[in-house]
Amino acid sequence: MAKPKQVYSFEVKLVLVERFIAGETSLNLATEAGLSSPLLLQRWVREYRRDGADGLRPKPKGRPRSPKSSPPAEVSELERLRRENELLRAEVAYLGKLRALSAQEPRR
Repeated sequence: MAKPKQVYSFEVKLVLVERFIAGETSLNLATEAGLSSPLLLQRWVREYRRDGADGLRPKPKGRPRSPKSSPPAEVSELERLRRENELLRAEVAYLGKLRALSAQEPRR
C-alpha cells in the first residue's frame, strides 16, 4: 500500500528555498526537512526563480473550469431573439432538405 503524498506548507517551502539560495546544499536541506528527495527542493527552487514566492503556493487541484461552465451572464432580449431566429432558420433548412430527400425516387 502506497504512502499518502506528503504536502508541505508554503512557509516550509519558502524557508528551505531561501536557505538553498543562501548557499546550503540541497542534500543537507532535504535530509533535515525529511524530504523524499533533494530533487523536490530543486523543483521548488526552479518554481521560485520562475514565479517568485507565489510559485510555491498551493495550486488548485483538478482541471480548470472552462469559461462555458461558468454561470451565463445576463443576455439581452435582442441577443436571445437573434439566437432563437438562427436556430429556427437552421431547423427550417434541415426540414426542407429532409422533405426533398424523401420526395426523391428510391434508387434501384
